[in-house]
Amino acid sequence: MSEPNGIIRRTQAPLPVSFMEALRFWLKLGFISFGGPAGQIAIMHTELVERRRWISEKRFLHALNFCMVLPGPEAQQLATYIGWLMHRTRGGIVAGALFVLPSLFILVGLAWVYIAYGNVPWVAGVFFGLKPAVAALVVHAAHRIGSRALKNRWLWAIAAAAFVAIFAFDVPFPAIVIGAALIGHFGGRRAPQLFALGGGHGAAQQGFGPALIDDESPTPAHARFSRRRLAQVLGIGMALWAGAMALLLGSVGVNGTLTQMGWFFTKAALLTFGGAYAVLPYVYQGAVEHHHWLTGAQMIDGLALGETTPGPLIMVVAFVGFVGGWVQQALGPEALFLGGALAATVVTFFTFLPSFVFILAGGPLVESTHGNLKFSAPLTAITAAVVGVILNLALFFAYHVLWPQGFGGPFSVASALITLAAAVALFRFKVGVIPLLGACALAGLVITFARLV
Repeated sequence: MSEPNGIIRRTQAPLPVSFMEALRFWLKLGFISFGGPAGQIAIMHTELVERRRWISEKRFLHALNFCMVLPGPEAQQLATYIGWLMHRTRGGIVAGALFVLPSLFILVGLAWVYIAYGNVPWVAGVFFGLKPAVAALVVHAAHRIGSRALKNRWLWAIAAAAFVAIFAFDVPFPAIVIGAALIGHFGGRRAPQLFALGGGHGAAQQGFGPALIDDESPTPAHARFSRRRLAQVLGIGMALWAGAMALLLGSVGVNGTLTQMGWFFTKAALLTFGGAYAVLPYVYQGAVEHHHWLTGAQMIDGLALGETTPGPLIMVVAFVGFVGGWVQQALGPEALFLGGALAATVVTFFTFLPSFVFILAGGPLVESTHGNLKFSAPLTAITAAVVGVILNLALFFAYHVLWPQGFGGPFSVASALITLAAAVALFRFKVGVIPLLGACALAGLVITFARLV
């Protein structure tokens, strides 16, 4: 029997999947995972739940709810979780790494073209069109998250307070997260109904047939919780972090660019509640304002590149690392590309290491309960605060796009028109990210060459 979308209902569970077959799929996923977290999760659902039936919908959503609670990119963590559930630790590492590595290599190449040839007219024209699109995308992200998260006036108030804190008083993002968590903690005790999150991913739809890892499948031996294994995973994770940091300290010293990047992006990795858009203000504060690894305009360009490549949007940190490594001459003036590539690799390692530790350490705890995980009251409040933070980010991008030389300079009418058109395409016509960015890049090219003529 066939479903309307072409999925065939089957009555028998699929055959066991070999590690190499799974590896080929995770590699493919790394190159097709466009569309941000929502698009990536949708791709995995279609492939793993509907078509291949490697995991049932209930178990898929159970894992997703756990990943949504964690800091870090939930789509990459979900791939890691399913890979681990199917093929133990090596399966999780391969699935999570292949979700990231294609994007790293692509972004290193694009960042090199950008910083080495950014003044070439056609490159400048592409980015002239991409910047307004990014501003519209950030506004759309704030609206999308806000419509889900702000369910009552108390959560609206938290979002407003977070916006004022970061916009007017330049409060660091970690302080906003901690403050929101405390509000949620105490508010949840006094008025739990105000801080209770609903589903948001829809009810589980049955009918795809039995899965390899089905609703009633027993927990595999490697996925059963034990204190010894938990201690081992945490110990190995800390050892990897400490070893990498010690290597950087011994090579470039405590004040070296690579060491500073490793420490900064470790902190960033632990604060990515609410997705990449939520942590970008923190990355901006540190990378642009404090360390001066890149400029605000370059940060916008990096986000535009991140939107056009597969993989988690937080991979924009690889662009930040490459530009910072190049500008700071991490390996000296004679090896600018290698310095940038090494910095991008260092940043990626420290950003994603915690995600692997969270999944491999916490997965057995999650598998010990097959009921749906509920979001805590502190997380509800943090999600509300994230909306205010993203709105501030949208204003920051809009300012740099519409007044590229500051308020004292001219207003860019062309950028405003592209921004407005991109917003209408997103809100009214639900245009996908890739077609939108392609159209805006083309518009930027046309405008740039028209000015040259």
